[in-house]
Amino acid sequence: MRTPPPRTLTQEEPLSDLDTFIAGLPKAELHVHHVGSASPRIVSALAARHPDSTVPSDPEALADYFTFRDFAHFIEVYLSVVDLIRDAEDVRLLTYEVARDMARQQIRYAELTITPFSSVRRGIPDAAFVEAIEDARKAAESELGVVLRWCFDIPGEAGLEAAEETARIACELQPEGLVSFGLGGPEIGVPRPQFKPYFDRAIAAGLRSVPHAGETTGPGTIWDALTSLRAERIGHGTSATQDPKLLAHLAEHRIPLEVCPTSNIATRAVRTLEEHPIKEMVDAGVLVTINSDDPPMFGTDLNTEYAVAARLLGLDAAGVAALAKNAVTASFMDDPAKARLAAEIDAYAAGRHA
Repeated sequence: MRTPPPRTLTQEEPLSDLDTFIAGLPKAELHVHHVGSASPRIVSALAARHPDSTVPSDPEALADYFTFRDFAHFIEVYLSVVDLIRDAEDVRLLTYEVARDMARQQIRYAELTITPFSSVRRGIPDAAFVEAIEDARKAAESELGVVLRWCFDIPGEAGLEAAEETARIACELQPEGLVSFGLGGPEIGVPRPQFKPYFDRAIAAGLRSVPHAGETTGPGTIWDALTSLRAERIGHGTSATQDPKLLAHLAEHRIPLEVCPTSNIATRAVRTLEEHPIKEMVDAGVLVTINSDDPPMFGTDLNTEYAVAARLLGLDAAGVAALAKNAVTASFMDDPAKARLAAEIDAYAAGRHA
């Protein structure tokens, strides 16, 4: 049994001054998964609609279901939830509800990692899938004030067939909200260099490279992502601190790390929060962003992750605001949008201080 991750604060629990500051802080999030963001309410509703699934429909039972023995078990559970997304209506509902939860956390902008291959191979036509996420994106921006952008990622465990299909969908359909191309799933036994041709195609089509690397494998996987996949950001990068030369390279070239503290504990990539290498990353001058990864599955949300990071890094409110601006800097927003969100963060921090 794993050590339980930090719980999200409910309305009944007292908030510290820093928690209150974080709760109202405008934010961007760069590493958060589409299906992995499904709340227990939505997962429960989908499970009830699809009773042949192994996923429990009782929201309380989901807490036990989302207790992972190791990373391989997490992937198994994650894919069982993916199997609940069976038609375009499911896709649209999930996407919009994820944005609603982001709005509650004052997330203004998010790059949501989406795995179209997983849904298309289950029978959802690619054009219908893209239409569903785009419809939800436009509604989320106009109705909730949340700007969504997409990272289409290859599920590494599905191999080169998935890479080919993901690249085809990304490059041929290329929805308006699509900004980047990624690689997720297990790292062990899934070397990064084999995916080079697919990343080359995506980059040629104008997409940015943001693969996962170095979460459950060593720094060599991160080097592979940088050299073979031309990564502009690294998903997780937890093992980067094992290689001082790599840390120096990331810092010198301003290649951000998408750090997800609670996720790393839940999947046992790191044993305890006290052992998390985030401080070593920051001390080395690496641009670190804070993210929630698969928040309901890990019993967390982005506000909680900022509180965890603040404790691990010894930050006050000003330090947390600076950390939030890292995500703005590392995002794929255009420069005017970056300037607007950075100014909103500064104004909020100044107002709270006053």
